[in-house]
Amino acid sequence: MSDIRIETAGESHGPCGTALITGLPAGIVVDEQFINAELKRRQGGYGRGGRQRIESDHVVVTAGVRLGLTTGAPVVLQVPNADSRLDDLERTPPMHRPRPGHADLSGSLKYGTDDCRNILERASARETAVRTAAGALCRLMLRELGIETFGYLRGLLDIDAPIVVSGDLNALREQRDASEVYNPDAEATASMIEHIRQAKVDKDTIGGVCEVHVLGCPAGLGTCMERNHTLDSSLAGAVMSIQAFKGVEIGLGFGAPARCGSQVHDPIEHDGSRYTRPTNNAGGIEGGMTNGMPVVIRGAMKPISTLLRGLPSVDMRTLEAQQSTYERSDVCASPAASVVMEHVVASVVAAAVCSTFGGDTMDDIKAAMERHVG
Repeated sequence: MSDIRIETAGESHGPCGTALITGLPAGIVVDEQFINAELKRRQGGYGRGGRQRIESDHVVVTAGVRLGLTTGAPVVLQVPNADSRLDDLERTPPMHRPRPGHADLSGSLKYGTDDCRNILERASARETAVRTAAGALCRLMLRELGIETFGYLRGLLDIDAPIVVSGDLNALREQRDASEVYNPDAEATASMIEHIRQAKVDKDTIGGVCEVHVLGCPAGLGTCMERNHTLDSSLAGAVMSIQAFKGVEIGLGFGAPARCGSQVHDPIEHDGSRYTRPTNNAGGIEGGMTNGMPVVIRGAMKPISTLLRGLPSVDMRTLEAQQSTYERSDVCASPAASVVMEHVVASVVAAAVCSTFGGDTMDDIKAAMERHVG
């Protein structure tokens, strides 16, 4: 039994995105319909561009699954690209004017080219399709263990619309999915849509704040013994690896320094059967480990770096001042980013479960968790 590791490959306009997942236990029920539903959700959200009208994302399982169950071998997932034109120079010509805020310039300098196309194809957020598929498979594993995730777009610009995540998650998911920006609050949804609509008129872009809750985590996932393996550092690193994310906070996060300790730390209680907390300012993690409360993590996504009106840049061949090149893009992808973040977080939590409870099969892990909880 090894820790779960996920590696991806593929370009934005290549044949497909591919994920290689190692360390998954045998016996996970692979529900492709569920994975495809999550891929469809990632394609949605108000403010998306024309690419989403071309693609119809679905997962293709090519290794590690037999008769609907993981075998314990490495799993390979693919998400085909309908818009596959990487070697068509008329449709994907060389790009010499890097976009401020994108990987274009830094990557071109690093890899010794004045054609940003080589960089943007891999740096593109299209890569998150196959990462979402891999995370959905991890969510299927977590569900069998009683661990559920819920992600939504909390806010953008001057709007902050937090919600209480508790009770019937299915009802809450229905409310979220009915919203064009993936926030269950109808008033907040209308305000966000208006902001995005105005940004489109202005030929501008908008970012947002995504929030993910993980419910049902037992205490003790993660560690305080090895600082590079703490759960909060793993979660933060994973969220920051999502394209365009520039900040992460857990629980109160950056709000904690504005309070004294007596207003920050969650009191410890015991109800006769387990430890409880009346508050969850820690976001479910203390000392790098889950404490039994829901894990709550937020990620800040910057506005997309491709603007219809362009931004001041330089032609890398002539070094003359030019407006940046426009590549087909979104006005706002933050609703979709909340879907990606939910699945990235699920992947980290699944890895922590396997690391903590070990076992080569789902039955092994379930038995170890039962002994732990008992």
